[in-house]
Amino acid sequence: MAQRAISPVVGTVLLVAITIVLAGTVGAVVFTPDVEPSIPATRFSATADASADSITLTHEGGQALDPDTLDVRITVDGRSLDHQPPIPFFAATGFESGPTGPFNSATRGNWTAGETGVLELATSNAPLVSDGASVEITVRRDGRVLTELEVIAE
Repeated sequence: MAQRAISPVVGTVLLVAITIVLAGTVGAVVFTPDVEPSIPATRFSATADASADSITLTHEGGQALDPDTLDVRITVDGRSLDHQPPIPFFAATGFESGPTGPFNSATRGNWTAGETGVLELATSNAPLVSDGASVEITVRRDGRVLTELEVIAE
């Protein structure tokens, strides 16, 4: 008779244990924060030409990018340009008309490896690119930095 009295106790303990495990599993699934997908690596290179007040950015490899989703910020010797480039554009305050490659609004499609874009600053923008100046270019997509480049103007 004594062994029969243990069965309800063991059964109750097992049911409580299973309930706790299930509650923990459901809680972990429901309350786990969403993991944002990572942006695949994209490589860029840049040059700055002081004689033309131009900045060249080349997509060296990685994921193709839609220029409409990009934000480009430029500083010269640590000072942000008075007018940043709206990507893509044809004519914009602070820039000579007709940028090339993916910066030009007439260009269609994604920016792929091997393609180069050139921006030329207008004299109404400051600071201009001078010989030996440190030019920093930051490219973002959806608020995330894709690349930060620093080049010395020649």
